[in-house]
Amino acid sequence: MPKVDRRDFLKLMGIGATAAGASALLSSNAFSASKAPKGFYDLPMKGNVRILHITDVHGQLRPVYFREPNVNLGVGDAYGRPPHVVGNKLLKAMNLKPKSPESYAYTYLDFENAAHKFGRTGGYPQVKTLLDKLRKEAGGKNNTITLDGGDLWQGSGTALWTRGVDMVEASNILGLDVMVGHWEFTYREAEVLSNVALFKGDFIGQNVRVKEDALMGDEYPKLVEQYDGRGLYDEDEGFAFQPYVIKEVNGARICIVGQAFPRTGNANPQEFFPDWSFGLREDDMIEMVKAIREREKPDAIVLLSHNGMDVDLKMAERIPGLNAVFGGHTHDGMPEPTMVKNVEGHDCWVTNAGSNSKYVGVMDFDIQDGKIKSMDYKMLPIISDWLEPDKEMEAYIAQMRNTKYTDKIVESRAKKFNYNKKRMGKTFDEILNEKLAKADRLLYRRGNFMGTWDQVLCNALRHEYDADVAMSAGVRWGTTTLKGDWITMEDVMTQCAITYGETYVSEMSGHDLLNILEGVADNLFDKDPYLQSGGDMVRVGGLDYTMDPSKPLYERITDARLDNGHLIEAETMYKVAGWASVNRTPEGRLMWDVVRDYILAKRDDDKVLRLPKINHPKLVGVKDNPGIADYPGIVT
Repeated sequence: MPKVDRRDFLKLMGIGATAAGASALLSSNAFSASKAPKGFYDLPMKGNVRILHITDVHGQLRPVYFREPNVNLGVGDAYGRPPHVVGNKLLKAMNLKPKSPESYAYTYLDFENAAHKFGRTGGYPQVKTLLDKLRKEAGGKNNTITLDGGDLWQGSGTALWTRGVDMVEASNILGLDVMVGHWEFTYREAEVLSNVALFKGDFIGQNVRVKEDALMGDEYPKLVEQYDGRGLYDEDEGFAFQPYVIKEVNGARICIVGQAFPRTGNANPQEFFPDWSFGLREDDMIEMVKAIREREKPDAIVLLSHNGMDVDLKMAERIPGLNAVFGGHTHDGMPEPTMVKNVEGHDCWVTNAGSNSKYVGVMDFDIQDGKIKSMDYKMLPIISDWLEPDKEMEAYIAQMRNTKYTDKIVESRAKKFNYNKKRMGKTFDEILNEKLAKADRLLYRRGNFMGTWDQVLCNALRHEYDADVAMSAGVRWGTTTLKGDWITMEDVMTQCAITYGETYVSEMSGHDLLNILEGVADNLFDKDPYLQSGGDMVRVGGLDYTMDPSKPLYERITDARLDNGHLIEAETMYKVAGWASVNRTPEGRLMWDVVRDYILAKRDDDKVLRLPKINHPKLVGVKDNPGIADYPGIVT
């Protein structure tokens, strides 16, 4: 597969843009509230060690809109426990005021009006400014550790086209010290190792192992040697990367244990990481933390995790010795930590810092004489216009986006579609700024069930293949487009930019179709967090159904009907379209081109894309669940 290494990428970037020229490019919203409330970002350190945390950036270097969910149902022990509380109930649980900047940041409430008032959120130039301020308030960078929880290198056109190099370079400017991975592993192994070599911090993961067959073969050891040993940290134990790292901070020893997404091997195509295996590996972590406590004698042990928050809460209870968990994967912006007691009766603080560079989590430790005297946590939302963008980061992003799309920059297996001819010679910026249509409503994705952006994707698949039904994965990344705003190619790429974006169509029986829906529902609503995948329900276009999340496997889905009202019958065959197959590589066109062409074909004379219907499922037994509010479908 063609790829861009660091040298090629830097050559392709050429002269680049000045910081002054970047300012207009990166501005967020001219009509937003222009100033932060006094002291909003002031946070003097309470102690002597400060840990800073971001996660699930998904390639978003510039400010974006991102609407938080109005549906995040909790089942079993998770019922009503953060993060499974939404809207006004979340504000009440976290002691936040309605119509405030925090309400805009942490909830979906009055989102469009709030978005026009406060503007976009996130952006690496703004994050860099805030991190530098928080480091200064801690007495300097040497008194801090900056962590990233993974899903950093994937989620944008530029991340895809540079194979994640744009994010690694930006992260080095940002000053990241430690990170873990998930979607990072959906580049080829050589690309991952090249990026790890380029990253100036530590890439860790106790649960990423090299398969025994790879260790015994010839090819993988050669690959490891090519990248100075990266990819085989410990041959005896089989660790692909450092399992943990200890940082000396202001006289204290802080141990950070890494946990990659444990279900990567099930959720993503193994063709991208044939020599690595993943897993929860709880027993291994228990033994490792015990050994760290005995041999290394750190002052604090924290877990940098991409498990998802429910899994983190369970793990924090079961693993002695952890003082805090800095979590990711499920995109839960939780302004306060959840405190659990582990099996030894000690407290562990579990946090999750949302997504899309929308928040920075800050945890201060007061460590005296080798003991933690106190801990303090606060999460700060990034209202983009309230923070002066960092000039160096602005200049880098503008320069990177000025890179020209050439033969060296080719999406996964894209050559056979001849679509690159339309992009060749254009800059990333020119490609991504293409205006496709105006949105007839708020287009969003995040939530347990169908989002309006998901409907666009499903409609595009049905349009491409004249299919009865379309299915699109319930991933939690993808930015939000406001009603009346132009849908750009960049918006499309935030929904679709992955290394296996091919589409497909197949004949499927009603029985098999319903079993797929039941299987995904079980991944979402199994009462044991260790058996959940941490995503949302598969999005289904052209089909309505009823779901009762409280039911067991194969009993949750009923009354599934096509848009024309026909009941899905077990033995009847249906034409089903989809994309992002985890199994065999499909032969269809790439998803972002399918979506682009659909939008251009379906926009009206006023260049507005109108969605005639949203396939919201009917939900049963959740009316009183605090994890659902203002649901546009039927709830009983």
